Amino acid sequence: MDDVEKYRVKVHRKGLIVIPASIRKRLGITEGSYIELVVEKDNSIRIIVPRSFRDAFGVDGEKAVEVARLIDSSRRLEIEREVRS
Repeated sequence: MDDVEKYRVKVHRKGLIVIPASIRKRLGITEGSYIELVVEKDNSIRIIVPRSFRDAFGVDGEKAVEVARLIDSSRRLEIEREVRS
């Protein structure tokens, strides 16, 4: 069997769980990060930390992030115009 790390966490009100700080740091999970929970057929849960936008585009990552910012900015202006009309 592969080396596996196992943690016990408590489920709080509203279903909140706390991921240990050492794991958050290692996986780059920060406040506001989105993660994916995958429920397996055996009812185990896998947590997937999506790759960053920058990582997904490799060497062109910085350019891709800038393009995304421009698209976001443009869309916000469109929405403001629609709301005002």
